[in-house]
Amino acid sequence: MLAGSSVVRGLARREFCLVLLRRMADLRPDLVAEALPRLGATRAEAHAAQTRWQGLQHSRRAPRGLALRTAVLGPAAQVADRRFGDLDLQVRRWPLPLWPHLSWEVLTGPGGSVLEEHLVRAPGSPVPRASAGRLLVWEHVLDDVVGLPGARGVDPGVVTRWEVELPGGVRARFVWGLLQQVSGPPGR
Repeated sequence: MLAGSSVVRGLARREFCLVLLRRMADLRPDLVAEALPRLGATRAEAHAAQTRWQGLQHSRRAPRGLALRTAVLGPAAQVADRRFGDLDLQVRRWPLPLWPHLSWEVLTGPGGSVLEEHLVRAPGSPVPRASAGRLLVWEHVLDDVVGLPGARGVDPGVVTRWEVELPGGVRARFVWGLLQQVSGPPGR
């Protein structure tokens, strides 16, 4: 489709979840295998969605930045202005069918450039608060953990991933902002 189009053929919220799952499969193939049937999808469909998304990312004719996310996800359910220094930013959130207690959040700058995007806690989520001794895989998000006392971010060197070190040697690994693994101190 052309850049001015409002919809991207072959991708919508379900397929976007498949794109997210593709990166999560690097760390948690077991959870991804359990999630695919909940979306009524196969591994081949997940691969096809990822291929389509990558094609759109590199196409000269596809929408860019926020326009691409909106073409795939539809209008955002929530939009809020955020000021960062002297820069006016916008935060947009979309519900996703696979994680009803989470939202996909996109932080954009001037002109709709995507500065950051990841899964965040949705309002009214029933997931209990995180603590260093209670981190729930595929339930807690990055924002739940980075605010814990003594938490320190570690750059894993991959755009879609984050790591957080907690006191006592606990390390939490995230993909697209969703907790994937928790490991304890060496020798544990």
